Amino acid sequence: MEEKIVFETEDGTTAEFYVVEETKLNGMNYLLVADSEEEDAECLILKDMSEEDEEDALYEIVEDDIELDAVMRVFAELLEDIDIEG
Repeated sequence: MEEKIVFETEDGTTAEFYVVEETKLNGMNYLLVADSEEEDAECLILKDMSEEDEEDALYEIVEDDIELDAVMRVFAELLEDIDIEG
């Protein structure tokens, strides 16, 4: 079972995700998260935008196609037995 984390959005609502994998690319930390533990779960790739001295982590969804493609390839290699679709 993956670690479950809770995110709070800017408007104060919360969303729970399971951390599937994490990696570092070009000095940035990324999380691959899923909305459930089922095989057909919806996944997001989040980039850690936190400053070193911040107490709480700040993540944003990766939306840039080039960055998303590069990070997806890294996660695909790390998770060879899981089908990751863009």
